[in-house]
Amino acid sequence: MLTKRDLLRSAAVIAAGAAIARPSLLMAQSYPGIIEAKDIAEEGLIYGLPLVMYYAVMQEFAVDKNSGQFKAPFNEINNQHHVATPEDTAVITPNSDTPYSFVWLDLRAEPVVLSVPVVDPKRYYSVQLIDGNTYNFGYIGTRATGSDQGDYLVVGPDWKGDTPIGVKKIFQSTTPFPLALIRTQLFDPKDMPNVEEIQAGYKAQPLSGFLKQPAAPAAPKIEFLPATTAGIKDNFFQYLDAALEFVPETSRDMAIRAKFAKIGIGPGKTFEFKDLSLEHKAEILVAMKQGDDKVDKWLASGNKNIHGWNVGSFFGDEGFYNGDWVMRAGAAKGGLLGNDAGEAMYPYTRTDAKGETLDASKHNYTITFPAGQLPPVNSFWSVTMYDGKSQLLIKNPINRYLINSPMLPGMKKNEDGSLTLYIQKDTPGADKEANWLPAPNGTVYLVMRLYWPKNEAPSILPAGEGTWQPPAIVAAN
Repeated sequence: MLTKRDLLRSAAVIAAGAAIARPSLLMAQSYPGIIEAKDIAEEGLIYGLPLVMYYAVMQEFAVDKNSGQFKAPFNEINNQHHVATPEDTAVITPNSDTPYSFVWLDLRAEPVVLSVPVVDPKRYYSVQLIDGNTYNFGYIGTRATGSDQGDYLVVGPDWKGDTPIGVKKIFQSTTPFPLALIRTQLFDPKDMPNVEEIQAGYKAQPLSGFLKQPAAPAAPKIEFLPATTAGIKDNFFQYLDAALEFVPETSRDMAIRAKFAKIGIGPGKTFEFKDLSLEHKAEILVAMKQGDDKVDKWLASGNKNIHGWNVGSFFGDEGFYNGDWVMRAGAAKGGLLGNDAGEAMYPYTRTDAKGETLDASKHNYTITFPAGQLPPVNSFWSVTMYDGKSQLLIKNPINRYLINSPMLPGMKKNEDGSLTLYIQKDTPGADKEANWLPAPNGTVYLVMRLYWPKNEAPSILPAGEGTWQPPAIVAAN
């Protein structure tokens, strides 16, 4: 969910700017009073956090070739022939189950056709379509469309037209620069050549190319505002201005965006924090901290606590959020670019069964799945270890970042048929190492992933109310 590991806290630690305020053009234009400006700034942080995070990741992946995380230019697919490692820092809580393929789309000139090959039904894959609002506006893949070959059209917010011959379905983005995030299941390290062969079958091409017609005139070149961690810290709202250039207004956000315009936030505007009076600066900093706190509070309470795990559903399309900006911000901060509940569920925790913070520098832990009660999925499941502070993968002596269901044949079950995972920083011993998930020498953040969760009992669905529940994490004696 962010460009760098400390970006999570960027919204709340903006620099105070110049010590002496100079006369401001903003202030001369009936700038709102301190209390009104403070309230607007708080709403702006909550509304804008997902947009700025998405914009920053887009910068690193598709715009800045020197970012260290650059994948490919717009409308070109980049296939990753490895799963995420501690070197992957652009997005927090990265999935290390499935090699990714990325294609950031530019739909301004014309739509883009995404083509997928035939994929064995036993191998899970998905194409998740996410727009600049962080809405999941469509899916292609094992669950959503099946395992056959297909051509699908992705169109921008203003596109109108009939379904072209040969296209199976049209997906409409609310913004002109959506991301197609492709996950392809990897069974084990030796399986990578098979994954690469599938990835080679993923294609992206303009509609004109698909129809063998002359290409549309190219869209104008954009000078994107470079998104750096330092820059975002210095002026969050300047980056929100930049992101909003590419997020068209809708009926759901029209009123709130009208408020933002009062303090210089919006397309074509420039929020100049340094020009504000000292009083306004102080109140806006307080407002942003309060907004960030509201997001954190939602993250802590917006889900159901089950044996210490947070279980909920917080990713979806525009209708799913329905203008609940706090939920949208909490979802982004909890795991930017996450899937809908029907595609994947993400129980997560920072505490053990007693509510104590997971800290592998102080305790060893276990998770035991009773016999016959492994996570109920149509595809596969995993438990991934992250550093408790950064929410990034952590280096460890066996380069193991997760335990997942494809690893089950090599793992040891208990005499009663149950399965115990060992969560600790040091090896539990050679006889238990197959079940060891290495932890950092400090606080722990664990995420369970259930890909294509079953709907029939036992099931984790509906989120937080299902008949299957994740087992408690227990501190070992």
